[in-house]
Parts: sequence; structure tokens; C-alpha cells
Amino acid sequence: MHQVGPDSTPPADALSQAVIEIERHVSSAGWDQPAQLFALVPTEDLLRAEPQLAAELGAEDASQPLTPVAQSELPGGLDDENLADALAQIEWPDGVSGCAVAVERIVLPASAEAGLSDADSDAELARMAGSDPRRHEVRMVAGVLREGGQFGAVRLRTHDEDSAVLTGIDLVPTLCQVLSLTFEPSADGATVGRGLDDGPLDDRPLDDGPVRGMSDNKEKRP
Repeated sequence: MHQVGPDSTPPADALSQAVIEIERHVSSAGWDQPAQLFALVPTEDLLRAEPQLAAELGAEDASQPLTPVAQSELPGGLDDENLADALAQIEWPDGVSGCAVAVERIVLPASAEAGLSDADSDAELARMAGSDPRRHEVRMVAGVLREGGQFGAVRLRTHDEDSAVLTGIDLVPTLCQVLSLTFEPSADGATVGRGLDDGPLDDRPLDDGPVRGMSDNKEKRP
């Protein structure tokens, strides 16, 4: 990815703040959750479109460069089998500066991979991995910016504390690469993610109040 310019996109630390915030927001609901997709919208633009959110966000959150906006279920779902295909259908509005996805995965050490070659299907592979005593259950959150830049966070289920979350720019490169493709020109029929270009988000349902603007927005489908 090319170098992020100060005038073209939010600074890299804005992305890391958003990713960490999303990870903690998702983690607050516990484990065994489906994949979740977020648009990253400049907070200043969001408050200009919806000034009433300023009071709900609070002074500290309203000062953050990016606000995550949760997206509704996509066609085909966001489960492991369909995640890449679902993300490939997305076309973000111009008002969206970045995006992020949170997924849960089972990770095995290299020593366990040899035994998985006998799996006849993805379902069998998942069953074998899920029953391996050496497995680690993790939550990965990957985020990218439209103009370049990526960041990731990983939480292990066996070390389920905020202080134990791993973070870094090269932590979840594959997820980041897939997310970056959502900002590439897409073919006809792509799903349009929810951003500011669809007008004010007055119809947004807020479940327990906004978490830096995170809510269950419905995406616009052509």
C-alpha cells in the first residue's frame, strides 16, 4: 500500500484507535459471535450530517477522527464460508474513509497442520480443528483505510483481557488484504455499504445507545 498522506486520509493512529475500539465493543458481548462489518466514517462528517449524535457520543468520543458504523447482514452472510465472497460484493460510498471486520477463528500450531490434510471438506476441516486440544480460539479485528494503511487486533479466548490483546499493522495481513479490495472499483451488482452519501442516518436503530456511533445500520442495496 502506498504511504498515507496527511491531506488525503485520517492518520494511521486514527485507524488503530478505531480497530481497538471495535475489538473492545465486540468483546463486550462475549464470544461465539458471527462476523461483523463496520464502515469507518470521519467523525466530523458524521456530526455534520447528524448533529444530534454529539450529545450521545460525548466530548471525548466526538473528538476521535473516525467513528465505526456497524453494517447489517450482507447477502450470503458473513460466516467463514461466505466471508470473502460477501466482502467482494461491497462498494463503499465516497464518505467512508475505511472499514473493519471482526471475526472469530480457530488457530492451530504448525505441528497440528499435518493431521488436517486428511480432511475431505471444509466442514470436516473445521470439525477436526475445533476438536484439537492444541487449538486456540481467537477474535481478529482487521481495519484498512481507503487511501492505504492497515491495522489489526487479536484476542485469545484463553487470555480474555483487554491488556492481553495483540495489536499491530502486520498482525492479520490476509484479512486486511481482502478488506482493501472493497475499495477497488467493483462490478455491477455490488452492495453499497452504509455511509454518509445515502443521506442522514435518522433511521438508525440504536441498541443500548451509541458506542462511538456504532449501531446496526441497514446497507443500501441497488
